[in-house]
Amino acid sequence: MLIDSHCHINFPELADQAELLLAQMRQNHVTHVLCVAVNLPELPSVLEMAERYPNIYASVGVHPDYEDTPEPSVAQLVELARHPKVIAIGETGLDYYRLQGDLEWQRERFRTHIRAARECGKPLIIHTRSAAEDTLRIMREENAQQCGGVMHCFTETWDVAQAALELGFYISFSGIVTFKNATQIKQVAQQMPLSQMLVETDSPYLAPVPFRGKLNHPALVKHVAEHIADLRGESFATIAEATTANFFRLFKAAAA
Repeated sequence: MLIDSHCHINFPELADQAELLLAQMRQNHVTHVLCVAVNLPELPSVLEMAERYPNIYASVGVHPDYEDTPEPSVAQLVELARHPKVIAIGETGLDYYRLQGDLEWQRERFRTHIRAARECGKPLIIHTRSAAEDTLRIMREENAQQCGGVMHCFTETWDVAQAALELGFYISFSGIVTFKNATQIKQVAQQMPLSQMLVETDSPYLAPVPFRGKLNHPALVKHVAEHIADLRGESFATIAEATTANFFRLFKAAAA
């Protein structure tokens, strides 16, 4: 069995297809998904899906790309994380690729999420793009190792992966790892310990080969796992079993 550790099935592209998505998941032995929040106004749609279906979990957080959106406080995130289906804080982090100028607000938001995760005892879902140095620096300064978490949709170097692994974080691979030119990411997938690996779709985006460019959905996480198995010279069953166990080890509230 497999778990899609990061998706956005509440987004408009997928929100009205829940029953179809769940049927496709069953056909591909994908048993659970984590529907990840990106801001507070859209959080109710995430929670509604998690409340309706037992195999959908939720997170609470504000993505670094959302500039003009309500800013969460530590207390607010901790309170929202009390929801029984919320198993993580995030996604949070830094993104210097899409936004320019003074991005100190991103760094402060990231610190807020780390502090909330530490306080509520739930792991972080970290997004980092073109900001690896600052991401790791803030993780260390805020003692993110105390709550742990995952570097989702990993696209960085082996050095960045090692630094995150040393802090006790997991590394999650999306459909990008199947792309022909994703040499750096493939190397990380080959080298890293299986005990800290997760797989995801980040749907509705980043569909894996051979569906690249099409609408992504949780059932396609199978192709991510199959590709990683080929890269590592291991069986698909080995990758599926390990990443499923890792999910429940990291997101302890899901196993409760």
